[in-house]
Amino acid sequence: MKLVGKHIDKHGEGHVSLRPEDDEDMWHLYNLIQKDDLVRAPAIRRVQIESSTGSTESHRVRLNLTLQVNRIEFSSSSGGAQETQADSGAPQSNYQSRASLSISGRVTSENPHVKLGSFHTLDVEANRDIRIEKIDGWDSVALSRVEEAILPGRGAEVGAVVCGEGTAAFCLLSQHMTVVTHRISMHIPRKSGASGASQHEKGLSKFYSTLYDAFIRHIPYGNANLKVIVLASAGWVREAVAEYMLAEASRRSDKPLQRALRERLLKIHISSPHVHSLVEVMKSPEIVSQLKETKFAREGLALDRFFKMLATDEMRAWYGPGHVCLAVDRGAVGTLLISDELFRSSNPVERKKYVSLVEAIQQKGGEAMIFSSMHESGQQLNQLTGIAAILTFPLDIEVVEAEEKERLEQEAAEEGADAEGG
Repeated sequence: MKLVGKHIDKHGEGHVSLRPEDDEDMWHLYNLIQKDDLVRAPAIRRVQIESSTGSTESHRVRLNLTLQVNRIEFSSSSGGAQETQADSGAPQSNYQSRASLSISGRVTSENPHVKLGSFHTLDVEANRDIRIEKIDGWDSVALSRVEEAILPGRGAEVGAVVCGEGTAAFCLLSQHMTVVTHRISMHIPRKSGASGASQHEKGLSKFYSTLYDAFIRHIPYGNANLKVIVLASAGWVREAVAEYMLAEASRRSDKPLQRALRERLLKIHISSPHVHSLVEVMKSPEIVSQLKETKFAREGLALDRFFKMLATDEMRAWYGPGHVCLAVDRGAVGTLLISDELFRSSNPVERKKYVSLVEAIQQKGGEAMIFSSMHESGQQLNQLTGIAAILTFPLDIEVVEAEEKERLEQEAAEEGADAEGG
């Protein structure tokens, strides 16, 4: 993402102009833009012009529109990952952006082709500037998201192939997203007698060949940002696939791929051949040692630590908005785990509550980790209410709730006494 312009005063009033460049930038915009924000971006509108003879002509006009946002929709490229039995076509290593972002709302600025107040939908395009102005002002979480989005050198840092016997999912992991770029599903005949064994070997050979060609097309192994290439499977498949790929790359004299496999390939065991097993991959010691400074690796480790504490020291592992707020009020939270999904609430009061939680943790020297719900770890956190906390000291939930109830009753009694005295 490129920062085109930023004009925000000390009260948070103003606007930011950004230029999205890839899928992850679209995801950042989806998290930045909220209902009632003013968004200005290029649009194409079909207009009709009446000639002097009375005939009308229709043509498309590119213009800039400002909308007050009513609805925003994000579609990930992972949702449309192609699935094939076999790959064909010329190999290519450049992954193209396929995420889409659409913003709907009413037009708020005069335009010769569009009526003020009319309803319109903007389809946000890569490499086209978009300006965002927040009616309620820019809070700390939104400003942090902007700063994170414009950091140079981003992009996919892990390329992963999650394998089963006859199945494979090709994934790219960046700081905020896990994108499934392609899937393979092929039938491998079972071993049954001499002929069955022969058919089994032919099926495996075809699978390996298909996987190899798909790897070249969907994993950008020539990209310097790609730090690790992972082959993950539950059984023997990853070893066989790695052996085939190295041999095939040598046979084809593909030196860049040979170098990438020798220097960056990791073979990781997982419990099942599904994409959600990437959580296990990110916790493996081999991955942690190479990616320990990346955001998504730290998120996975923090969530794993929380679940282990929930099982062994539950008084220091709290989750749910109500309980976490109580722990924050008592200054007990060392690490806050919160999903970005909670900040997309259409209710500004709800968003402000979570922004205040993050700020309170940071002011007290704690760590607030905002999980991306486009990663498996973020999806796991969403299943656990979207918010959890690792406490610096144990607290009994029942005792704290009883104290809170007593405090509220005492406040109500004092207010009642004041009312009678008045």
